[in-house]
Amino acid sequence: MAPPRILLCGDPLGNLNQLFKRVSSVNKSAGPFDALLCVGQFFPESSDRLEELNEYVEGRKNVPIPTYFIGDYGVGAAKVLSAAAKETGNQGFKMDGLKVRDNLYWLKGSGKFTLNGLSVAYLSGRQSSSGLIYGTYNQDDVDALRALAEEPEMIDIFLTYPFYFGILNRASTSDIPPGISDSAGTDAKISELVAEIKPRYHVAGAKGVYYAREPYLNVDAVHVTRFIGLASVGNASKQKFIHAISPTPASTMSSTEISTKPPNTTASPYTYMEGATNTHEADKRSAENLSDSQYWRYDVSQKRQKVGGGDGDKLCFKFISSGSCPRGEKCHFRHDMDAREQSMRGVCFEFLNKGKCERGTDCSFKHSLQEEGDARAGSGRTNSSRSKECWFCLSSPSVESHLITSVGENCYCALAKGPLVPDHILILPIEHLPNTLSSPPECEIELVRFQNSLRAYFKNNRKEVVFFEWVYIRGTHANLQAIPIPLSRASAVQDIFNLAAEKLGFKFTVLKSDKSSEGRKLLRDQFDGKCSLFYVELPGGTILSHAVEENEKFPVQFGREVLAGLLNMADRADWRNCKLSKEEEIKMVEKFKSGFEEYDPNR
Repeated sequence: MAPPRILLCGDPLGNLNQLFKRVSSVNKSAGPFDALLCVGQFFPESSDRLEELNEYVEGRKNVPIPTYFIGDYGVGAAKVLSAAAKETGNQGFKMDGLKVRDNLYWLKGSGKFTLNGLSVAYLSGRQSSSGLIYGTYNQDDVDALRALAEEPEMIDIFLTYPFYFGILNRASTSDIPPGISDSAGTDAKISELVAEIKPRYHVAGAKGVYYAREPYLNVDAVHVTRFIGLASVGNASKQKFIHAISPTPASTMSSTEISTKPPNTTASPYTYMEGATNTHEADKRSAENLSDSQYWRYDVSQKRQKVGGGDGDKLCFKFISSGSCPRGEKCHFRHDMDAREQSMRGVCFEFLNKGKCERGTDCSFKHSLQEEGDARAGSGRTNSSRSKECWFCLSSPSVESHLITSVGENCYCALAKGPLVPDHILILPIEHLPNTLSSPPECEIELVRFQNSLRAYFKNNRKEVVFFEWVYIRGTHANLQAIPIPLSRASAVQDIFNLAAEKLGFKFTVLKSDKSSEGRKLLRDQFDGKCSLFYVELPGGTILSHAVEENEKFPVQFGREVLAGLLNMADRADWRNCKLSKEEEIKMVEKFKSGFEEYDPNR
């Protein structure tokens, strides 16, 4: 399937006749295009163009292709948008645009949606603390976007009103338009968001010029970001205000495609602002030296983020959703642990924050406070209904069956999505269970059998294997990860895990035994399910474990990140950087199954 074709434009400023005439012309000569994304001010600066705006809003003229806009301010904005917000079809929590008219959609506040396979995030309006309904964004909008950085999905396109502060850092001066500066009309808050979200494309307006910066590197990611700034529609200096792109959705790209870097790629502009003096050298840091490995990223001072922050009435979305907030005590919103507990039990954030939810019965979350027993008893969703949505349940339509390598009575093995190494395998219970430590005895027996088979297989290939599991207290489907390592690195595994733990400010509990199965039995006996837990089974039988407190900041990908450092693969620490095409996955699975066949306990 061909990648989607998207048109981008700068501030329309109500010049809709000129804009849509150009769009229709481009669509006819070089299209068809799937959508138009508008950044900058959408509405007129004066009432002179109000009638022109109304012709499209009222349906007297047609919008040629699906058009999405974020600059929700200007003459006529309040009237048009308040009317749109009252429409029945626009009620509730909508992030894919409030329909103003056929083919015309308002992207309100902030959010993320899928457009022809592309993941599109946006921040509408300008920064303001005035409380204006239209044309501004607030801290809640920023917090909602920051939560996206915790999600596994890569953002393809990020739309903002202004350029972000610092975009000219490290850029080629010969490409910078005359008269453009990094101070006027920029927003430092957006630079923070871009650094966290790491979109593949960042599109902005409001500077009145066209500027396509060289691609730049992102910290802790292998893909580059391309910045495109667009001039306003009908600008007097004839600057480019419309631009076409045709990006392949990141969700369908291989790791090789995602990590491709054009020759003119520069270092990150925002690490320059943070005072980095040699980003190129930092990017090349080797994990061979344990004290200089990737664990520089773990800030021990933030390990146990206590409840704090502002004393206002509104809750911090970032804290409620993830349990921590990078702004700490400087945050203007409440870090309420009780509210986070309620959120963990399925209570709607909007209900917790405002006492009501506009989505009403359309909301999939609870609109009443939950006692602890209520959550354990269930939210009204059966195990069967959860399994239909789970990627790992064999009965789910979402399961990627081509990744499965072996199926038993109680457990199965599958190739990991975005594997760290070619034979990166998951052992999973067939039943929808939250972790392997509390699984039924018959499931544990079969799991250990799989482990022993994998050890034998990898030993024959002159490798050892490391098993680890992140047991999240509110986890969904258990998965024990198995990653093979060269024999030469086996003796260093415990040291590098201990070093990573030290960087995070904790020490592992050590369970020593001659057989890993005995260590697992001890761990199962000790695990009470009252807190999250990370454990790793080392070559030789030793098990390292760490009970993770409720308010402790612990990297979800900790085990993978440590082994990526051990194997000098820091760029593969994030599975999103390692995604393969379905064809590549099938080849990898078939190769593994061919070698594993004589060891497979279910053959």
